Amino acid sequence: MEQIEQLKQQLQKQEKLASLGILSAGIAHEIQNPLNFVINFSKMSDKLLGDLAEIVEDNADTFQDGDRDEAEDIIADLRANMSKILEHGERAVSIIQGILLVARGKENELLPTDVCKLVKEYVWLSYHAMRANNKGFNISIIEHYEEGLPMMMVIPQDLSRAVLNVMNNACYAVWRKKQSAGEDYHPELSVTVRVEDANLVIRFADNGEGMCEETRRRAYENFFTTKPIGQGTGLGLGIVRDIIENKHGGKVSFETTEGEGTIFTFTIPVRK
Repeated sequence: MEQIEQLKQQLQKQEKLASLGILSAGIAHEIQNPLNFVINFSKMSDKLLGDLAEIVEDNADTFQDGDRDEAEDIIADLRANMSKILEHGERAVSIIQGILLVARGKENELLPTDVCKLVKEYVWLSYHAMRANNKGFNISIIEHYEEGLPMMMVIPQDLSRAVLNVMNNACYAVWRKKQSAGEDYHPELSVTVRVEDANLVIRFADNGEGMCEETRRRAYENFFTTKPIGQGTGLGLGIVRDIIENKHGGKVSFETTEGEGTIFTFTIPVRK
Protein backbone atom coordinates (compact mmCIF):
# COMPACT_ATOMS: atom_id res chain seq x y z
CA MET A 1 0.00 0.00 0.00
CA GLU A 2 2.87 2.35 0.78
CA GLN A 3 4.42 1.68 -2.64
CA ILE A 4 1.07 2.25 -4.36
CA GLU A 5 0.63 5.55 -2.54
CA GLN A 6 4.13 6.66 -3.49
CA LEU A 7 3.46 5.70 -7.12
CA LYS A 8 0.23 7.74 -7.10
CA GLN A 9 2.12 10.77 -5.80
CA GLN A 10 4.79 10.37 -8.46
CA LEU A 11 2.20 10.13 -11.24
CA GLN A 12 0.35 13.18 -9.90
CA LYS A 13 3.57 15.14 -10.02
CA GLN A 14 4.19 14.02 -13.61
CA GLU A 15 0.70 15.21 -14.54
CA LYS A 16 1.40 18.59 -12.93
CA LEU A 17 4.69 18.83 -14.82
CA ALA A 18 2.92 18.08 -18.11
CA SER A 19 0.39 20.83 -17.40
CA LEU A 20 3.20 23.17 -16.44
CA GLY A 21 4.91 22.43 -19.76
CA ILE A 22 1.80 23.48 -21.68
CA LEU A 23 1.48 26.63 -19.55
CA SER A 24 5.16 27.47 -20.02
CA ALA A 25 4.82 27.20 -23.80
CA GLY A 26 1.90 29.63 -23.73
CA ILE A 27 3.76 32.09 -21.51
CA ALA A 28 6.89 31.84 -23.66
CA HIS A 29 4.87 32.60 -26.78
CA GLU A 30 3.27 35.67 -25.19
CA ILE A 31 6.59 36.99 -23.84
CA GLN A 32 8.30 36.67 -27.20
CA ASN A 33 6.16 39.43 -28.78
CA PRO A 34 7.16 42.24 -26.37
CA LEU A 35 10.76 40.99 -26.49
CA ASN A 36 10.73 41.44 -30.24
CA PHE A 37 9.67 45.06 -29.70
CA VAL A 38 12.53 45.56 -27.22
CA ILE A 39 15.06 44.18 -29.72
CA ASN A 40 13.68 46.13 -32.69
CA PHE A 41 13.52 49.44 -30.81
CA SER A 42 17.06 48.96 -29.46
CA LYS A 43 18.27 48.56 -33.07
CA MET A 44 16.33 51.66 -34.16
CA SER A 45 17.68 53.66 -31.20
CA ASP A 46 21.23 52.63 -32.05
CA LYS A 47 20.72 53.89 -35.61
CA LEU A 48 19.33 57.20 -34.30
CA LEU A 49 22.35 57.55 -32.02
CA GLY A 50 24.53 57.11 -35.09
CA ASP A 51 22.63 59.94 -36.79
CA LEU A 52 23.02 62.08 -33.67
CA ALA A 53 26.77 61.42 -33.59
CA GLU A 54 27.01 62.65 -37.20
CA ILE A 55 25.10 65.84 -36.32
CA VAL A 56 27.45 66.47 -33.39
CA GLU A 57 30.43 65.94 -35.69
CA ASP A 58 29.03 68.30 -38.37
CA ASN A 59 28.34 71.04 -35.80
CA ALA A 60 31.47 70.64 -33.74
CA ASP A 61 32.39 74.34 -34.09
CA THR A 62 29.17 75.46 -32.38
CA PHE A 63 29.90 73.66 -29.12
CA GLN A 64 31.46 75.41 -26.17
CA ASP A 65 34.66 74.05 -24.67
CA GLY A 66 34.12 70.56 -23.29
CA ASP A 67 30.50 70.28 -24.45
CA ARG A 68 31.38 68.29 -27.56
CA ASP A 69 33.44 65.77 -25.58
CA GLU A 70 30.62 65.41 -23.07
CA ALA A 71 28.06 64.86 -25.83
CA GLU A 72 30.26 62.23 -27.48
CA ASP A 73 30.73 60.46 -24.14
CA ILE A 74 26.97 60.39 -23.57
CA ILE A 75 26.38 59.02 -27.07
CA ALA A 76 29.03 56.32 -26.51
CA ASP A 77 27.42 55.31 -23.19
CA LEU A 78 23.97 55.17 -24.77
CA ARG A 79 25.25 53.02 -27.63
CA ALA A 80 26.87 50.65 -25.12
CA ASN A 81 23.55 50.45 -23.25
CA MET A 82 21.67 49.73 -26.48
CA SER A 83 24.15 46.98 -27.28
CA LYS A 84 23.56 45.34 -23.90
CA ILE A 85 19.78 45.60 -24.28
CA LEU A 86 20.05 43.94 -27.72
CA GLU A 87 22.42 41.23 -26.44
CA HIS A 88 20.26 40.24 -23.47
CA GLY A 89 17.02 40.59 -25.44
CA GLU A 90 18.30 38.16 -28.05
CA ARG A 91 19.47 35.78 -25.32
CA ALA A 92 15.98 35.87 -23.78
CA VAL A 93 14.47 35.10 -27.19
CA SER A 94 16.89 32.19 -27.56
CA ILE A 95 15.78 30.77 -24.20
CA ILE A 96 12.11 31.15 -25.14
CA GLN A 97 12.69 29.42 -28.48
CA GLY A 98 14.29 26.56 -26.56
CA ILE A 99 11.24 26.26 -24.32
CA LEU A 100 8.93 26.27 -27.34
CA LEU A 101 11.10 23.66 -29.03
CA VAL A 102 10.79 21.36 -26.02
CA ALA A 103 7.02 21.85 -25.96
CA ARG A 104 6.36 21.63 -29.71
CA GLY A 105 9.30 19.76 -31.17
CA LYS A 106 8.45 16.88 -33.47
CA GLU A 107 9.07 13.54 -31.82
CA ASN A 108 12.42 11.92 -32.66
CA GLU A 109 13.24 14.47 -35.39
CA LEU A 110 16.98 14.98 -35.84
CA LEU A 111 17.80 18.63 -36.48
CA PRO A 112 21.09 20.50 -37.07
CA THR A 113 21.83 21.98 -33.65
CA ASP A 114 24.49 24.13 -32.01
CA VAL A 115 25.09 21.67 -29.18
CA CYS A 116 27.44 23.96 -27.23
CA LYS A 117 24.81 26.69 -27.19
CA LEU A 118 22.06 24.22 -26.22
CA VAL A 119 24.08 22.73 -23.35
CA LYS A 120 25.09 26.15 -22.06
CA GLU A 121 21.48 27.42 -22.06
CA TYR A 122 20.16 24.44 -20.08
CA VAL A 123 23.09 24.33 -17.67
CA TRP A 124 22.30 27.88 -16.62
CA LEU A 125 18.53 27.35 -16.63
CA SER A 126 19.04 24.52 -14.15
CA TYR A 127 21.36 26.65 -12.04
CA HIS A 128 18.92 29.55 -11.83
CA ALA A 129 15.99 27.21 -11.09
CA MET A 130 17.94 25.71 -8.19
CA ARG A 131 18.80 29.16 -6.86
CA ALA A 132 15.15 30.20 -7.06
CA ASN A 133 14.01 27.15 -5.07
CA ASN A 134 16.80 26.89 -2.50
CA LYS A 135 17.84 29.97 -0.57
CA GLY A 136 21.60 30.39 -0.39
CA PHE A 137 22.36 27.87 -3.14
CA ASN A 138 25.42 28.64 -5.23
CA ILE A 139 27.92 26.70 -7.28
CA SER A 140 30.98 27.44 -9.39
CA ILE A 141 30.34 26.26 -12.96
CA ILE A 142 33.44 25.69 -15.10
CA GLU A 143 32.62 25.38 -18.79
CA HIS A 144 34.74 23.84 -21.54
CA TYR A 145 33.17 24.08 -25.02
CA GLU A 146 35.27 22.99 -27.98
CA GLU A 147 35.56 25.87 -30.41
CA GLY A 148 34.52 25.52 -34.01
CA LEU A 149 32.18 22.56 -33.56
CA PRO A 150 29.83 22.24 -36.56
CA MET A 151 26.08 21.90 -36.20
CA MET A 152 25.22 18.41 -34.92
CA MET A 153 22.26 16.25 -35.91
CA VAL A 154 20.42 15.62 -32.64
CA ILE A 155 16.88 15.73 -31.28
CA PRO A 156 17.24 19.11 -29.55
CA GLN A 157 14.14 19.01 -27.34
CA ASP A 158 15.18 15.58 -26.02
CA LEU A 159 18.88 16.35 -25.60
CA SER A 160 17.99 19.51 -23.67
CA ARG A 161 15.80 17.40 -21.36
CA ALA A 162 18.69 15.01 -20.73
CA VAL A 163 21.05 17.90 -19.93
CA LEU A 164 18.47 19.40 -17.57
CA ASN A 165 17.91 16.13 -15.70
CA VAL A 166 21.62 15.50 -15.10
CA MET A 167 22.22 19.14 -14.17
CA ASN A 168 19.34 19.09 -11.68
CA ASN A 169 20.81 15.99 -10.03
CA ALA A 170 24.29 17.55 -9.90
CA CYS A 171 22.96 20.76 -8.35
CA TYR A 172 20.97 18.77 -5.79
CA ALA A 173 24.02 16.62 -4.93
CA VAL A 174 26.27 19.60 -4.19
CA TRP A 175 23.45 21.39 -2.32
CA ARG A 176 22.91 18.32 -0.10
CA LYS A 177 26.63 18.05 0.61
CA LYS A 178 26.81 21.76 1.45
CA GLN A 179 24.27 21.22 4.26
CA SER A 180 26.71 19.06 6.22
CA ALA A 181 30.15 19.96 4.87
CA GLY A 182 32.36 22.53 6.53
CA GLU A 183 33.18 26.03 5.40
CA ASP A 184 36.09 24.74 3.32
CA TYR A 185 33.72 22.98 0.90
CA HIS A 186 33.08 24.87 -2.33
CA PRO A 187 30.40 23.36 -4.62
CA GLU A 188 31.72 22.99 -8.14
CA LEU A 189 30.54 21.60 -11.46
CA SER A 190 32.56 21.14 -14.64
CA VAL A 191 30.76 20.94 -18.01
CA THR A 192 32.60 19.77 -21.12
CA VAL A 193 31.42 19.48 -24.74
CA ARG A 194 33.79 18.16 -27.38
CA VAL A 195 34.14 15.74 -30.31
CA GLU A 196 36.31 12.71 -29.66
CA ASP A 197 36.83 9.74 -32.00
CA ALA A 198 33.81 10.64 -34.18
CA ASN A 199 31.61 10.96 -31.08
CA LEU A 200 30.01 13.97 -29.45
CA VAL A 201 31.02 13.81 -25.78
CA ILE A 202 29.13 15.79 -23.13
CA ARG A 203 30.44 15.45 -19.58
CA PHE A 204 29.16 16.76 -16.23
CA ALA A 205 31.48 16.40 -13.22
CA ASP A 206 30.38 17.55 -9.76
CA ASN A 207 32.03 17.40 -6.34
CA GLY A 208 28.78 16.61 -4.53
CA GLU A 209 27.86 13.78 -2.20
CA GLY A 210 28.30 10.99 -4.78
CA MET A 211 26.30 7.75 -4.73
CA CYS A 212 26.19 4.89 -2.28
CA GLU A 213 26.27 1.29 -3.57
CA GLU A 214 22.46 0.92 -3.63
CA THR A 215 21.93 4.22 -5.47
CA ARG A 216 24.63 3.31 -7.98
CA ARG A 217 22.99 -0.06 -8.62
CA ARG A 218 19.45 1.34 -8.94
CA ALA A 219 20.28 4.66 -10.63
CA TYR A 220 18.26 3.96 -13.80
CA GLU A 221 15.42 2.16 -12.06
CA ASN A 222 12.06 3.86 -12.62
CA PHE A 223 10.57 5.52 -9.54
CA PHE A 224 13.73 5.03 -7.49
CA THR A 225 14.84 8.34 -5.98
CA THR A 226 16.89 9.55 -3.04
CA LYS A 227 15.01 12.83 -2.94
CA PRO A 228 12.12 13.49 -0.55
CA ILE A 229 8.59 12.89 -1.84
CA GLY A 230 7.52 15.89 -3.87
CA GLN A 231 11.05 16.79 -4.96
CA GLY A 232 11.87 13.91 -7.28
CA THR A 233 9.98 11.47 -9.47
CA GLY A 234 12.64 8.78 -9.82
CA LEU A 235 12.21 8.92 -13.61
CA GLY A 236 14.97 11.36 -14.58
CA LEU A 237 17.90 9.04 -15.24
CA GLY A 238 15.69 6.46 -16.95
CA ILE A 239 14.54 9.22 -19.32
CA VAL A 240 18.15 10.31 -19.86
CA ARG A 241 19.23 6.79 -20.81
CA ASP A 242 16.28 6.42 -23.19
CA ILE A 243 17.11 9.75 -24.87
CA ILE A 244 20.84 9.11 -25.28
CA GLU A 245 20.90 5.39 -25.96
CA ASN A 246 17.60 4.60 -27.70
CA LYS A 247 16.92 7.86 -29.53
CA HIS A 248 20.50 8.92 -30.34
CA GLY A 249 22.21 5.53 -30.50
CA GLY A 250 24.75 6.66 -27.91
CA LYS A 251 25.84 5.68 -24.43
CA VAL A 252 25.32 7.09 -20.93
CA SER A 253 27.92 6.25 -18.31
CA PHE A 254 28.79 7.50 -14.86
CA GLU A 255 31.57 7.27 -12.33
CA THR A 256 30.87 8.06 -8.71
CA THR A 257 32.60 8.01 -5.36
CA GLU A 258 30.47 8.35 -2.26
CA GLY A 259 31.25 11.61 -0.50
CA GLU A 260 33.39 12.94 -3.35
CA GLY A 261 31.25 13.42 -6.45
CA THR A 262 29.90 12.04 -9.71
CA ILE A 263 30.79 12.27 -13.40
CA PHE A 264 28.09 11.68 -16.02
CA THR A 265 29.09 11.28 -19.66
CA PHE A 266 26.94 11.28 -22.80
CA THR A 267 28.64 9.74 -25.85
CA ILE A 268 26.68 10.25 -29.08
CA PRO A 269 27.86 9.20 -32.57
CA VAL A 270 28.33 12.21 -34.85
CA ARG A 271 25.83 12.13 -37.70
CA LYS A 272 26.63 14.02 -40.89
